[in-house]
Amino acid sequence: MNKRVVITGLGVISSIGIGWEEFWDSLLNGKSGISPVSSFDTTPYPTHFGGEVKIFNPEEFIVKEQLPLMNRATQMALAASQLALNDSDLTPEGLYSYRVGVSHGTTLGAAQTIEDVDMLLIHNKEIHKDLIYQMFTYAPPSMIAKEFKCNGPLFMFSTACAAGNYAIAYGYDLIRLNRADIILAGASDPISRIEYTGFNQFSAVAPEKCQPFDKNRKGMMLAEGAGILIIESLENALKRNAPIYAEIGGYGLSCDAFHMTTASVEGIAECMRKAIREAGITVEDVDYVSAHGTGTLANDKAECAAIKEVFGPRYKKIPISSIKSMLGHTMGAASALEAIACCLAAKNDLVPPTINFETPDPECDIDCVPNQARKQIVNIALNNSYAFGGNNASLVLKKYSGS
Repeated sequence: MNKRVVITGLGVISSIGIGWEEFWDSLLNGKSGISPVSSFDTTPYPTHFGGEVKIFNPEEFIVKEQLPLMNRATQMALAASQLALNDSDLTPEGLYSYRVGVSHGTTLGAAQTIEDVDMLLIHNKEIHKDLIYQMFTYAPPSMIAKEFKCNGPLFMFSTACAAGNYAIAYGYDLIRLNRADIILAGASDPISRIEYTGFNQFSAVAPEKCQPFDKNRKGMMLAEGAGILIIESLENALKRNAPIYAEIGGYGLSCDAFHMTTASVEGIAECMRKAIREAGITVEDVDYVSAHGTGTLANDKAECAAIKEVFGPRYKKIPISSIKSMLGHTMGAASALEAIACCLAAKNDLVPPTINFETPDPECDIDCVPNQARKQIVNIALNNSYAFGGNNASLVLKKYSGS
């Protein structure tokens, strides 16, 4: 359990970029990935915008004939995995000598496929058996394992919007416990009609833009994407001369056991405390917080209250930004993409902004890095994710120092 665990590859499919380089450049430039939703008719809804990945061409990563037999969550997960493996200087042939596992997360990754199959059944259409397999939540990690011959442990987390952090945390444990040599960890989620309907029913969707921590924020912006990280021991990474983006310091998990959709301030505060304790650091050591920051009135208020509880008077001195202001909320994929942003923040000593910030809110008086990226020494980043069901996960990522 004393093994040091590092991140050696990053794969991104997002509305602001394919690959971590484009993603990171867009984050630093405050680029918005929000546009009118085109994958289904939004006429019946009061809102019409989302963070669709319109620049994604799955044929660049997947054989054309296989595409109709994969749901979009699987397509994005496979593409992000390929990008992460390439980034980590790993080939399918090179993986054979390692015990390789997959740890993945989602909220409703198969929702689109379930909708499609339902329509085919209603109209008595023939359904390919492979499409039936894509109805199951575990489809993306299973296809990752099949495509890249990952014969190690495979796990799927459906802990909603905290699923990405859960998957990375478990991958971290698998390496420390010597149950695998390399883990492809992350999450994927597509925009689906059922999610769009649900969040609009809650009146939780902003009409045009997401404004985390702004006094006049009007809600979240539903989005899609995938983020995959290559996780391995420091020893293994050094042995194969792999690039190292960051080191995983530890994580904290908690369940509010309070309410299905409303966060508990004490629950999410305890989650941060657990992560800080496990990483063997103090609140004074945290240089940057990647906020859950959905842009809803209740969530932002609760997260800010919890941050104040954990960090005390120092909370105003810590840059705390939400990249959901640019990406929208990618559901289960959110904290995986945010973990990638934290790795790059630590690697480059730059923190991404919270865009669309206009009017300060006295209840959210944090330093949200408004509208412009900032040069900032980031030795330790804390990545927060809080989900429906009270599922909370905070991940500590550290600058790799080589010592």
